[in-house]
Amino acid sequence: MNRAFNRKKDKSWMHTPEALAKHFIAYNSKFLGKTEVDQPKGTEVVRDAVRKLKFQRHIKKSEGQKIPKVELQISIYGVKILDPKSKEVQYNCQLHRISFCADDKTDKRIFTFICKDSESNKHLCYVFDSEKCAEEITLTIGQAFDLAYKKFLESGGKDVETRKQIAGLQKRIQDLEVENSELKTQLHVLEEQMMIAQVPPGDGMSSKTPTDIFDMVPFSPVTPLIPLPASNGSAPPPPARSTDMRKDLFGAEPFDPFTCGAADFPPDIQSKLDEMQEGFKMGLTVEGAVFSLDPLDGRC
Repeated sequence: MNRAFNRKKDKSWMHTPEALAKHFIAYNSKFLGKTEVDQPKGTEVVRDAVRKLKFQRHIKKSEGQKIPKVELQISIYGVKILDPKSKEVQYNCQLHRISFCADDKTDKRIFTFICKDSESNKHLCYVFDSEKCAEEITLTIGQAFDLAYKKFLESGGKDVETRKQIAGLQKRIQDLEVENSELKTQLHVLEEQMMIAQVPPGDGMSSKTPTDIFDMVPFSPVTPLIPLPASNGSAPPPPARSTDMRKDLFGAEPFDPFTCGAADFPPDIQSKLDEMQEGFKMGLTVEGAVFSLDPLDGRC
């Protein structure tokens, strides 16, 4: 590899300045990968990196893995490495961080460049395989450097600082987009968990007393209590009558002649009731004979 960036005043470039300054030049290539290097530039540095990545790619190829294809977008702002189908940016190598670029004269398909990573500050060597455009891609990156340097001189260095700020903002936007995607995934998982844990309406027991179509509580007879025998063997006492059961439909207590006292009726009515009770008792047995107060009975 013997091509590096050499700015020559008489050098003729392949593309118009407007194409690289206002737009970009796109190339398709195979991406062998990237690896860390000790130095920011040098032919031997990139040669060792190419040898290392070729060996790794040969092992992956024997395992059935194909070399991934990428799209390179070259401009005065840097080199973007994208997925050729989805156009998703995989790497964004800013031009001011690229320190070396070269193509391999022994293998005209291979070209590389070294870029300093913005997060780890490590120098990474990117290696590509292009069957027909390796030298052209290298020259295009060199032309982008030449135009960027001229623009730097014209702006007095302010343009570089502006590009750095823009690049920082773009990186921040990418980080926020990744974080937003992760939060959406977590929110979706929480919603699924809540739907699984939620009890559907109507399955639980309602605390409200059910009513019929007329909004009335349906009649439910109370199960009678079965008296249990006392511990001493005697008959259990009769269950106590509830005060609510002693009233009829109209709220009045029902008539019971055996429980009513003398003060419950006027004297004339009470005396007649007493006579009826005495006659009833006398009519039961007289000298061993049984009498009936019912005239239809026929017994006397």
